[in-house]
This record gives sequence, structure tokens and C-alpha cells, in this order.
Amino acid sequence: MKKEDKILVVENLSKKFDENNIFYITDASGLTVSQVNQFREKCFKKDVEYKVVKNSFIKKALENNENDFSPLINKDVLSGFSGILFSKLSPSEPAKILKDFREITGEDYLKLKAASIDLEFYIGDENLNSLSKLKSKNELIGSIITLLKSPIKNVISSLKGAESKLSGVIKQLEKKIK
Repeated sequence: MKKEDKILVVENLSKKFDENNIFYITDASGLTVSQVNQFREKCFKKDVEYKVVKNSFIKKALENNENDFSPLINKDVLSGFSGILFSKLSPSEPAKILKDFREITGEDYLKLKAASIDLEFYIGDENLNSLSKLKSKNELIGSIITLLKSPIKNVISSLKGAESKLSGVIKQLEKKIK
């Protein structure tokens, strides 16, 4: 690969890290070509991008970024054969795809080396289960709205109940007066 091509790869990768605040770095070793294609297809269906990139390119792209990715650069994350999953919307979708792929293949491929979600770092495969349970931004907003609406519904139903009781009491008093 020519030096210009390498520079272009690093620049494109740097741009990807800038555009995506959610990315996972996996150990991509041991997969056959058909398994890689199957995995890419799963990713494509869920709007997650998967790339296999040399560690030196990943390191340079992370170093070029204005954010501090030193926890990923300084650890043993960038060793071996690495693949990167980029997700724009859901922090849990890449983890779900990884778990699902492992179940289908019956193998322990694509171990999680590290994940970065809004500059919070999760290092090691033991974080995969907890990452797969994270809610997306829209799911969190929906949960908050539901929680906020619940007390209001209770108050309104109580007022409606009290209103009917109050009108019943007034009608009874009216009958007694007549």
C-alpha cells in the first residue's frame, strides 16, 4: 500500500470516529470468509457498519482525534486482528449483533476488545452482556415520558372520580332541599 493510500485510510477512519460516538473494537481473528460476509450482512440490516482495519491505522486515527482515546491506545486493545463496528443510533445494537452471531455460529468469535459510547470506555469481553442491555437515546426518552405521564394520569383520574362524587353529593343535597 502506498503512503498516500495509508494517509487516506487514516483520514477516513478519523472522520468515522468523529461522526460516530459509538464504536466497538473486536478481535476479528478466526473467521472464515463466509462468516465475515454473514456478519457484515447482519450489521448492514441493523444499520451498523463493520470494517476490518490494521491496528496501526486505528491508533493513528484515534491519536488524530481531538478527544482523548488514550485508554484504548494504551491498553492491549490494539493488538492482534481488529474489526470495528460503528453505530450512529443505538449503543446496544453492536453488542446484540455480536451476541447473536456467537449464538448462530456456536463459536466464541468476535470477542469484544473495547467499546466507546459517548467517550465512556468499556474494555474487555466481559462487558458485552451489560452493553447489550443499554437503551438507545429514543428508548430512554420514551421511558422518561412514560414515567412523567404516569403521575399526571393518576391525578387526573382522581380528580375525575372526585368530580363525579362531588356532583353526586350536590344532587343528593338538592333532592333533600326540595
